[in-house]
Amino acid sequence: MLYNAAHSVLLTLHGADDPLGHVVNKSHPSWQTKDGWWLWSSNQGTLVLAGIILILVGLWVASKVKTGDTSQGSEAYVTKNRFAHMIEVICVYLREEVARPLLHDRTDKLMPFLWTIFFFVLVNNLLGLIPITDALHLFHLPPFVGDTPTQNIWVTGTLAVIAAVVFNGAAIVRLGPGGFVKHMTGGLPWYMFPVALLLLVIEAAGQFIIKPFALALRLFANMTAGHVLIATLLGMAGIAIASVIAAQSVGGNLVAAVVSVLAIIALTFLELFVAFLQAFVFMFLTTIFISLMDHHDEHGHEHEHGHAHGHEHAHA
Repeated sequence: MLYNAAHSVLLTLHGADDPLGHVVNKSHPSWQTKDGWWLWSSNQGTLVLAGIILILVGLWVASKVKTGDTSQGSEAYVTKNRFAHMIEVICVYLREEVARPLLHDRTDKLMPFLWTIFFFVLVNNLLGLIPITDALHLFHLPPFVGDTPTQNIWVTGTLAVIAAVVFNGAAIVRLGPGGFVKHMTGGLPWYMFPVALLLLVIEAAGQFIIKPFALALRLFANMTAGHVLIATLLGMAGIAIASVIAAQSVGGNLVAAVVSVLAIIALTFLELFVAFLQAFVFMFLTTIFISLMDHHDEHGHEHEHGHAHGHEHAHA
């Protein structure tokens, strides 16, 4: 009886009877229509919460980063808060070291979107590490917020579609409709029409299907795998601790519990790193996909850059 009671409490803390149940999106029966449509879910709540956090924190950081009155001298350009300074450093790094070498003159126009996609994915990843739905379940509250939206293929798919609209739209604006099609055919002459048509089909599939699918699947798979693994170890630790409480094979179960808890701690830190990494990867791949559909001549650009440096050295 003691074993069953302890196991029941741990499962309540765990929030599900299986690891996948701990990870997937949840909805309360009162939020579902007769046709099975969900009017609200835990992922929706987290997405809204992430949006609110981004707006409020973004406005606050902007107030700390903005230039002060010129009468303050050099102090007018110093960020007044350490956290705001950290966000500023991240933004400058993403713009100058990641995006600008790829996007060149389009960097400043596209950075608001790229910053938004990075921080939105990051905040959702971080919120997913907080056991919000487990706490709600413990207090018998419906799961109106919680879980990790970025381990939901529908959420990552929507983000990928938005990214695809941006990188294809940027390509059409940059090249023009005709130039966009010509770029995908490799500029082949008209008498190679069959080959050009084949290339167009392949490139169109890559631009509109494969690249967005890769973005969606990469984020979904990485976020799901880590959470399922942690949930599995939580279940193992729960069973081992319950067995120790019930005085069943205390030695072996105690070792299993300690090893499981240590593994959970290590994996949580790893998931924290993955949360940042996957946000960066999503933003970086989107940047690459934008830069691939461009008509600038890299060799010519480098030649002009070197020529300019030559003049500078000559004047020196």
